[in-house]
Formats: sequence, structure tokens, C-alpha cells
Amino acid sequence: MEQTIPASPSNFFLFAGPCVIEDEETTLRIAEHIVGLTQRLQIPYTFKGSYRKANRSRSDSFTGIGDQRALRILQKVRQTFGIPVVTDIHTAEEAARAAEYVDVLQIPAFLCRQTDLLVAAARTGKRVIIKKGQFLSPEAMRFAAQKVVEAGNPHVLLTERGTTFGYQDLIVDFRGIPQMQALGFPVILDCTHSLQQPNQAAGVSGGLPQLIETIARAGVAVGVDGLFLETHPHPARAKSDGANMLALDRLEGLLERLVHIRQAILA
Repeated sequence: MEQTIPASPSNFFLFAGPCVIEDEETTLRIAEHIVGLTQRLQIPYTFKGSYRKANRSRSDSFTGIGDQRALRILQKVRQTFGIPVVTDIHTAEEAARAAEYVDVLQIPAFLCRQTDLLVAAARTGKRVIIKKGQFLSPEAMRFAAQKVVEAGNPHVLLTERGTTFGYQDLIVDFRGIPQMQALGFPVILDCTHSLQQPNQAAGVSGGLPQLIETIARAGVAVGVDGLFLETHPHPARAKSDGANMLALDRLEGLLERLVHIRQAILA
């Protein structure tokens, strides 16, 4: 049975989980921890995990444990905790297959202009998150969203995840949040990928995880609809994007402070 993304007029919603599915035990541990926090803080929650990573700098980078195995773990998260789940897709052929296991399909930033991918995602009937390309203006996301809507699916969300700033850095322009909201779609702020330092000489992206809270606080303060972040019990051991992930044991304090900010701006 499909899980719906719960709505809350008084709080932001949260998409969080590991970068990639590494194994069942770690995945369920992360999900259980976040479910407990978000239930207590009344934050609508969707579990995030990529079943495969297609965009890697080096050919020897970890890409996944096998598609079918990872998708079944995502399905187990849905069934165990009764929460919606989101995963990335990279080709049009992946859309229908992934849609059998998850509730939301996410289009990676580098692929946000791929018409066949957007249309295939739309035709599954699932909610579709489109990450803004690092090379696009906020206003240009109108056309990516239109491709999904014109394919018969109005359930679109847009994600801000930073804009290319030189060769090896990204910067978040917070003006983009209200600009994309003005297009008529909910907007998510990706608090971890916005702090990537891509294209490092070693072929592994760096990051600035110490600034995750700074980015998240600013996003909530300007009224973003939802937050996206990747978290892991031991980021240094994570098999993908560990350099810009939040340690799982730091999530509770962060969410508590963000909820206070949200309440303050609504007061």
C-alpha cells in the first residue's frame, strides 16, 4: 500500500536517511532512530535512501549492494515503520521498477532536464522530487516541473541544493526558495549536498558538515517547506558522501532547534 507524505501546516517536513543503502541492519537502525525523533517533534517524515548511486566521480567508487536487494530493504522500511520512502532514479527504465517499492521518486540535479526521465517518473503516478541543477536558475525549474505536470502528474516538489561556485564549491542563494515556491510547488532545501565540495583532485567529493546547521537554520528561517539531509551512525565509515553527512547522534538536537525556529517565524 502506498504511503502518503503527511502534511503539517505548523512544521517543515523532513526527508532524511543514508546516502545509499549499505545493508539492512544499518538502514533499519537509521530509520527507527529518525522515526522516534520525528514522531516526538511532530515533523512529517519520509525516509530517504538511494538503492544505487549512478553518479560517481571514480569508477571504483561504491555504487550499491545490488538493485533488487536494496529496493527490498526500502520496502521493508515502509512496511516496518509505516512511513513513505524516497529513492533516486537515473534512467527512464528505472522509474516503473523503483515505483513498485517506494512512494516518491527523486530526480538527481544533473538529470533535471532529462525529458524522458521526468516523463517516465510522472507516469508512475508517484510524487516526483526534482533537484535543481547546480547550473540552473531557480526560475528555470519551471520548465522541469512543467514536463511532469504536462505528463499528467501534478505532484511535484523542487529541491534547492546549491549552485556551482567555481570548480570545487557550491553556494546556496536563499532567494531561490521563495522564487521556486512562487512557481506553485513545495520547495525542499538539501542541507547536506549543498555543502559538498565536488571535483576534488582525489576523485572523492569533500564537504563542510560543520555548516549543516547553518544552512538548515537559514532555510527554516526563510520559510522552506521541507528539509533534506543525509545522516549515518558513522559518517567517516559511510560508503558514499560521508564527507558531507550529519552524524546520526547529532540529529536530535538539530531538529529540536529547527522546530523552535519554525515556531518563532509562525508566531
